[in-house]
Amino acid sequence: MSFDVAAVRGQFPILSEIIDGLPVHYLDNGASAQTPLAVMDAVRRYETTGRANVLRGVHRLAERATESYENARAQVASFLGVPTMEIVFTGGCTAAINLVAYSYGALLKPGDRILLSELEHHSNIVPWQLLRSRSGIELDMLPVTTDGRIDLSALPSLLTPKTKLVSLAHVSNVTGALLDVRAVVEAAKSVGAKVMLDGAQRAPHGPLDLPSLGIDFYAFAGHKAYGPNGIGALWGRPELMDAMPPFMGGGSMIGRVTLAETTWAPSPRRFEAGTPPIGPAIGLGAACAWMQALDWAGAHEHEMDLVQRLMDGLQKIDGTQLFGPAGLQNRYPVVSFMLDGVHPHDVAQTLDSFGVAVRAGHHCAQPLMERFDLDGTTRVSMAPYNDNSDIDALLAGVAHAAKTLR
Repeated sequence: MSFDVAAVRGQFPILSEIIDGLPVHYLDNGASAQTPLAVMDAVRRYETTGRANVLRGVHRLAERATESYENARAQVASFLGVPTMEIVFTGGCTAAINLVAYSYGALLKPGDRILLSELEHHSNIVPWQLLRSRSGIELDMLPVTTDGRIDLSALPSLLTPKTKLVSLAHVSNVTGALLDVRAVVEAAKSVGAKVMLDGAQRAPHGPLDLPSLGIDFYAFAGHKAYGPNGIGALWGRPELMDAMPPFMGGGSMIGRVTLAETTWAPSPRRFEAGTPPIGPAIGLGAACAWMQALDWAGAHEHEMDLVQRLMDGLQKIDGTQLFGPAGLQNRYPVVSFMLDGVHPHDVAQTLDSFGVAVRAGHHCAQPLMERFDLDGTTRVSMAPYNDNSDIDALLAGVAHAAKTLR
């Protein structure tokens, strides 16, 4: 049986809306995905029948809220293939990377090195630059190939015994290129370095088996993975998390507080100071459960069919240039392109007049744009609920832009 995209679309009410007289062709999933009814219902149940603070209360509502919150942690852990108490809830992927930069970074000393790449999202560059300013560590950058992949051939020359961490995008938010994690882990371990993956663009495309990857940290965001805003998750190896100092101080993350000193709770509590984003966490758990129930073999084939339809169609429009991998191997459904003589923002505005939502600009990846001397690109990012009508509407809009704006 073929993948039932209509059944999936039916779970996302916004996709059947007519807004300002136009249908919704939502192709900006790399920025934020839409949210299915199952997630909305889970958050609504908490807010209307179980709202209370978690962990410390003994009344029924508090116990109900705590049970829902910890069940969400179990759902996220199941999605990632790890034990429940190895999941830390954060404010998002950015917050998770900052947590590692601050807390793992506190264990580093001047002269230690961290290896990034030229195609990283700013969220996987700026926190490490801040750490460099605080602690005197050094940053190295893997280059990018002409087809928008991290150039792993440079690993041997950039990894040294002083390299303590390699932090890279699992999937590029600009080119859709999938990282060869096995090659990175093998090279990093040869010099004793840890590996962190920014999973913001990979997690929305199906469950993961983190132990099989051999990595040390993994971060992703709820709002890109069909969940609420303001929530994300961090997984880290227990021995590393237990050695790391807290990122923030406050309630819930302590063992005992006196006026003289404080002891810390074990992870994950140590890294969840204060009242957590309870409703969003419950929504993220529901999103992970929803994703686990999806036919991802069929969904991925469907997404790649859309990628091929899009790339074939764009290449037939005079003046378009694709940026990123030319084929379907080792990539995910993110496609960036340029239209000669037309700014990406103008392309995106034209597409909006066709009911098509895309992203235009540097995509929080300015070093990558500078590497290729680009002002920006128009980015199309797909999800399992997208269909041929979305791609065809986009191609019609690009063709119109090519005729009217050049």
